[in-house]
Amino acid sequence: MVVPAAAFQPRLLSAFVGDGSFLSSANSLHSLFSSIPGKKHVSMPTLRTFSGLSDFLFNKRKVDAVPSEKREPLKPGKVSPYRPVPDHIQRPPYLNSKKPPKISGAPQIHDKNGIESMRSSGRLAAKVLQYAGTLVKDGDIINIDVTVYLKGYHGDTSATFFVGDVDEQAKNLVQVTRDCLDRAISICAPGVEFNKIGKTIHDLADKHHFGVVEQFVGHGVGRFFHSDPVILHYRNNVRGRMVLNQTFTIEPMLTIGSIHPIMWDDDWTVVTEDGGLSAQFEHTILITEDGVEILTQC
Repeated sequence: MVVPAAAFQPRLLSAFVGDGSFLSSANSLHSLFSSIPGKKHVSMPTLRTFSGLSDFLFNKRKVDAVPSEKREPLKPGKVSPYRPVPDHIQRPPYLNSKKPPKISGAPQIHDKNGIESMRSSGRLAAKVLQYAGTLVKDGDIINIDVTVYLKGYHGDTSATFFVGDVDEQAKNLVQVTRDCLDRAISICAPGVEFNKIGKTIHDLADKHHFGVVEQFVGHGVGRFFHSDPVILHYRNNVRGRMVLNQTFTIEPMLTIGSIHPIMWDDDWTVVTEDGGLSAQFEHTILITEDGVEILTQC
């Protein structure tokens, strides 16, 4: 089933929405906003969806309806207000706009100056992420996702941190998720097919009996926060190859139990259907002549 985009008003939420069958050279990320599929959907963290579509995609229901045999499910808490940003700090052009940021339908391939700017943004994002990981409290694992905007370029990264005493199953989940990201990065180089990323991640996750969440995907990043290509973390036959000086994210999310997401009533928070743990890691990478450079590490 195809839902016409004209039936919905765009609204900034937690995910872009698309369908694996639409992600080809002829149906890019940009085109996903004119045709919203009905069944096997994929989504991208901090992207866009359409008003009224979240129920349809995420089986939205109240969090207290989510069962969990091993522990209490997550519950909504208080969110602190935004802190003011000093005037001298450069802002992305979409800040304070009521419209979602523009989506680039082209891959982001950079010249020498652009690559250096991407390196600066990536390093800053990595430093902020490591600092944020020191502020969490005892009792769980937590993913922190950081995006910075520096000199007109975005750096995007995330990691899952141990919080106090974590059991062996959770530790294994986190380690395997990190290994999935590292292994996927290691196969990247000019001319490599993007679908090899999904196969690499899915093969390793299967070996350790973890699920791969299909609803959240990687994306091109640079001057635009989000652009083509769409990076699927599960096995797929989507066509497309990596290009020299191209930048994009890889951000696999693995689960212990169900891979199906449920969105809370805040239209932002997403939890696993069974209340089980998930882990995610993300890097922004640059395709180089020798293979790949990780931009978001310090």
